Order: sequence, then C-alpha cells, then structure tokens
Amino acid sequence: MKLKLLVTSIPLLLGFCVSAFATTLHEAVDTTIKTNPDVLAASNERNAVSAEIKQARAGYFPTLDLAIGTGFESSDNPTTRATSHQNVHLNRDEASLNLRQMLFDGMATKNEVRRHTARTDARAYSVFGASENTALEATSAFLEVLRTQNLVDLASTNLEAHERTHDQIKLRSDRGVGRRADMDQSKGRVALARANLIAEQSNLRDAETAYLRVIGEVVDGLIDPASPGSLIPETLDDAIAQALGNHPTLKSANADVASANAQHDTANAPFFPRVDFELGATADHNLDGVDGHNNDVTAMFRLRYNLYNGGRDKARRQETAHLINQASEIRNNTHRQVEQSVRLSWNALQTVNNQMSFFELHVSSSEKSRDAYQQQFGLGQRTLLDLLDSENEVFTARQALVNAQYDQLFAMYRILNSMGALLQSLDVALPEAAAVATK
Repeated sequence: MKLKLLVTSIPLLLGFCVSAFATTLHEAVDTTIKTNPDVLAASNERNAVSAEIKQARAGYFPTLDLAIGTGFESSDNPTTRATSHQNVHLNRDEASLNLRQMLFDGMATKNEVRRHTARTDARAYSVFGASENTALEATSAFLEVLRTQNLVDLASTNLEAHERTHDQIKLRSDRGVGRRADMDQSKGRVALARANLIAEQSNLRDAETAYLRVIGEVVDGLIDPASPGSLIPETLDDAIAQALGNHPTLKSANADVASANAQHDTANAPFFPRVDFELGATADHNLDGVDGHNNDVTAMFRLRYNLYNGGRDKARRQETAHLINQASEIRNNTHRQVEQSVRLSWNALQTVNNQMSFFELHVSSSEKSRDAYQQQFGLGQRTLLDLLDSENEVFTARQALVNAQYDQLFAMYRILNSMGALLQSLDVALPEAAAVATK
C-alpha cells in the first residue's frame, strides 16, 4: 500500500517541481530589463549626462586657486639701473591664493543647468523607451517559444495520426484486401508528416536560441501568460491619446526641445557683462630685481565685458536658434511615428480578432469531417486519399489557429508597447536610470 502511494505521488511531485521552476512572462521580462546590454548602455548614458548637471551647477560656487613658483630671474629695468646695476640676478619666489565668486554671468550658469537637466530627462526617457522596446522583444521571444512548442506538439500528433492510418493500411494489405498504391501513398504521407515534425523541431531550437539572446537565459518551462485584453483601450482614439501622453520616445523628444531652448538662452550670455567678486593674496620674494618681500591682499569687484570677438557670439546664437527648430521638427516627426505605431498595432489586433472565429470554425469543421471520413473509410465509402487529406486539413487548421492565438496575444502586447504601458501591464519595474531629473 505504501509503495502504491509512493508511485502515485511521483507524478505529482514531478509536476510540482516543473511548476516551481517554470518561468512566467513577468519573470522573463524582469530578468531581461535587469541584464539586457541595450538597457544597461542607455542607463549608463543617462547617468553620465546627469553628472553634467553637477558640472554646470559648479558655476554657482566660488573657485579657489593656489599658485606657487620658484626659480631664477635676471632683471634689467629702471629700478635696477638706478642702483648702478645693469643686470640683477636673484632667486625669485612666488605664492598666490585667489578666490573668485561669480555674481552675474548673463544667466549662463542657470541656463546650462536647465540644458543639462533637460538632456538628462531626455536620456531617462530613452532608458524608458529602450526598456519598453526590449520588453516587447522579450515578449515576442517568449511567445515564439510557446508558439513553436505548440506547433511541435501538433506536428507530433499529426505524425502519430498518419502512422495509425498507415498501420491500418498495412494490416489490410497483409490480409490481402488492400492495394499496393494505398501502401505507397500512406508511406509518402507518413514521411511528409515526419519531415514537418523535424522542421517544427528546428524552428523550436531557433526560437530557443532567440530567447537566449534576448533574455540571457535558456528556456526552462515557460508558462502561457494571461491575456492582457482588459488593459486594451476600447477605441483607437483612446489608445492614441494615451500614447501621445505617455510614450517615452515622445517625452524624450520634448525634453530635447527644452534642452535646445536652454542652449539658445546660454548663447545669449556673452551679450551681457560678467561680474565677479575676487579675493587675492600674494607672498612674493625678489621680484623684478628688488631684493625682499612683496606681499599684498586685494578684495575687488570686477566687471568684464567683451565688446567684439569677430561675430562669434552672434553666429552661435543663430546656430542654437536653428537647433531649436531641428529639435521641434524631430518631435513633430516622433509624434507622427507614435500615432502610426498605435494605428498599425491596433489594425493588427483587429485583423486577427476578426479572423479568430473563422479559424476556430475551420478547426471544428475539419475535425468533424476527418471523423466522418474515418468511419466512411472503414465502410469502404471513402478512399485513402480522402482520409489522408482530411487529416492534413485538421493539421493545417490547428496550425493556423495556434498561430492566430499567439498573433492575437502579441498584438495586444504590441498595442501596450505603442502606448508606453507594456512594462506597467507586466508589473515590471523600470530601471532606476529612467527617473527624470526635473522636480
């Protein structure tokens, strides 16, 4: 009795182990986002740009410079000649400490902080976009493995059905009631079914290789995801509105426009004077042929104003104005691309939705026909060719239905991606680098 219970429990334990180590779509995408090189590269680029904000903010703080020098000096000046010495040779020593605090720089520092903050936001949205697109690629790889696994199962079932039919034909032939042509035709159909199975198995290996490339892990017991149909907007207009308000690529383009505007404002800074407060102290020795110390301390407000530099500042301002127009047109084009992506994704889903009932009807009808043909074949009312054709029809119909089911599922995820909501729908967190710098 104990042995019987143990034997009975083994399949249950095996099933538990398989389910315990099976991978969900959420887990696969989460792993991808954390390890994918494209996402990590975008994250590092964002973090590098964010460091430029601190560089720009440094303009608000004072600078402190220390200079020390020592060496030889030969002096011939009115002071040395007044002492009846044509040349005076001394060991010269210098030391200075200067502090400079910017008071006004034409708003250059403020606008540079704005520019780099906007650039950081643009790169953060790029991380968001890279994560969304990588998640869609991972979803595609995940579903493709499941699709091909189902197609392998169908091809295996189709081969088994052809082998059963072949066994029946062989049995009839052995009894002397079958025809040799039927045997040859049956062998050919079995060979074709086996070739189809080999092809689908090859497709499965290709899909598993693509899965490894995108997700970075080998396939291990994937679980069919639930349909995200409840997350799809009811109308196309609703989907477009959500995409235009949330798509990371469009947000990145808007941040680029803000960056270009800040850069233009920075280009206006040279047209204003610069005012600094400076503190200085020097401790020199043996300067200009005069033996002894030469020390001083200064506290100065200094205004510097460039009056002419060959038109460079004016040209720079014109350049940044054109860069604003360029960024604006890129944003406008991105707006069109986002809307196009939503429309194409929506159309793909509607197409497969409209086809689904016909695929299901095709499977149901072909299965009924196949069953009826099998009964009629046993009564001699159908030929072997009719029977084999009906079996192939069932196989083809089931293949089309499986493909349609996974096309439908992927089309839903594609719509969510075009709206910038795929990761949210999968409950996968964005990388930390996707956080914007604007408060």
